[in-house]
Amino acid sequence: MAAAHKNKTVATLLALVGGGLGLHRFYLRGAVDRLGLMHVCSLPITGILVYAVKPHPFYMMLPLLVSFIAGFVEALVIGLTPDEKWDAKHNPHSGRQSQSNWVLVLLLVVTMLVAAIVLIGTMARLTDVLYTGGAYG
Repeated sequence: MAAAHKNKTVATLLALVGGGLGLHRFYLRGAVDRLGLMHVCSLPITGILVYAVKPHPFYMMLPLLVSFIAGFVEALVIGLTPDEKWDAKHNPHSGRQSQSNWVLVLLLVVTMLVAAIVLIGTMARLTDVLYTGGAYG
């Protein structure tokens, strides 16, 4: 019996949409990925602890924003991996070959746009909150 084939485009889409929660990790490694589960469980706790130190609502969202930025980087890494390396790592026994198409390229462009907007917005808001106490918003 052949193993399940892991699609690179689906993994990139999951990293783009839910990379901050590790959805791509659960797709690639299964629902019992210990590191992914620890990350998902630690996000609310980290947000509450950070909010306790710095009582501004932005600080409570900061761990999630950083996690999503890391998810965007992971989406780029997954999407830019050559098909041969992808199959060697994630599909050694599936019996199928991966073939990237234009949808993957479109996902990579959207990932770059969203990642740039989120990163620049996070840096701008963090600078505002740190230096003015949130006076500009």
